[in-house]
This record gives sequence, C-alpha cells and structure tokens, in this order.
Amino acid sequence: MGKYYDMLMEDVRMHEGMKACMNCGVCTAVCPAAEFYNYDPRQIVSTVQTQDDEAIEALLRSETIWYCGECMSCRPRCPRGNTPGYVVQALRNLSQKLGFFTESEKGRQQFALKRLIGENILRTGYCITPRLVNPDMHPEQGPVWKWVYDNDREVFGRFNPTYMQEGPGAMRRIDERSLEELRRIFEETGGMEFFDSIERYSEKKARELGFDGADEEYLKYTYTTNSNCHH
Repeated sequence: MGKYYDMLMEDVRMHEGMKACMNCGVCTAVCPAAEFYNYDPRQIVSTVQTQDDEAIEALLRSETIWYCGECMSCRPRCPRGNTPGYVVQALRNLSQKLGFFTESEKGRQQFALKRLIGENILRTGYCITPRLVNPDMHPEQGPVWKWVYDNDREVFGRFNPTYMQEGPGAMRRIDERSLEELRRIFEETGGMEFFDSIERYSEKKARELGFDGADEEYLKYTYTTNSNCHH
C-alpha cells in the first residue's frame, strides 16, 4: 500500500467518497467541469485506487484536482454510492499539507484564497464583504461596480442601516467577543496551523519564482495569472 494512499485514507471523506467504485464513468458523464476542462473524475478515482505513489503524487502536483467545482453532481448519480468530489477534496487537502499545491497555477491560488477570504473570516466574521471585491482585482465586475465600491456605505446602508456597524441585521459589524471565539475555533481545529502551512509553502515558492517572498506582488500574481491552458 502506498504512503500517499495511506495518508489519503486518514481523511474521513475518503471512506464515504470511494467505497466501491467500479469505474463506470457516470460521474464524468454528469460532471459540469468535465465539459469545460481536461478533467475526468472517473480517472482520478481510478488513479487513487492503484495506490501507486508516483501516480498519486503527480495528481497532488497537478492542475487537475483544482478543476472540480465541488458541486457534488457525482454524489447522487453514482450507482455504487461513491462521491468522487470527496476524493478530490481529500487530494486537495493532502496537496496543501505537503506543499505540492504550489507546483500548479491553480494550486498556487490557494495562497490568494487564504490571504483574502481566510483572513477576512478572521478579521470580519464574513467570507466575502463588498469592500473585499476591489475593482482593480475584479475588472469583470464592470464600471458600475467601481461606483458601488466607492459608495458602499450609502448603497448597502439602504438595505441595512447597521451595515458594517454594531447592531442587528445582515452585514453588521461582528462584535469582538464573537470574533475571538471564531479565532479560538480555528486554533483548536487546526485551521491556524493549516493557514500557516499555506503561508510557509507559498513563501518558498514565491522566492523560487523570483519574488521577494509571499508579498502583495506575489498575491496579485497568484490571483490574476491565467496561462489560458485550462480547457
């Protein structure tokens, strides 16, 4: 039994995700990502089933495991009750733990997710807030968004007068006691340690690529780089 397979099987998602796969290909047939990317969940599960270290490591370093949208269309369609999406989640988690995620363009974007969404959760209590969607980083939002971004308190204040302020309602400011409790949850569950490993491996890769560490320039690089080969 390969070491990577053993490590994958420590993830509880593997036990429900890959119980009795017979490689029928139904998961690939219904997968939205497979329509647009060189992505085949049937082949991913088949590779993991080989328990071959070299093949699994190639997956862990690849773009492939980052193409899944985690829609879980595969879950209700599988005639044997497997969930290839869970297998992909386990592969992603192991790739992050071992630092292999930095070897692919899509994998390196985990650094941007950690810096932007991960840290925003700890800072505000929300995954995404309007102020996080900077027009310079999101040109696809169009010119109107620039005005909304610059006038967010006026715009969103119409929906909730306590927008980013203390009080009830959606998008209110989360009190410090609740934020501290949230941070403790991250500490106790290993979330902070996980974030630290993303930073550590990203710092190493950034220097390998010629950046001055995992700075703002590298953040923008991971967030915006698109080689146009993901199809």
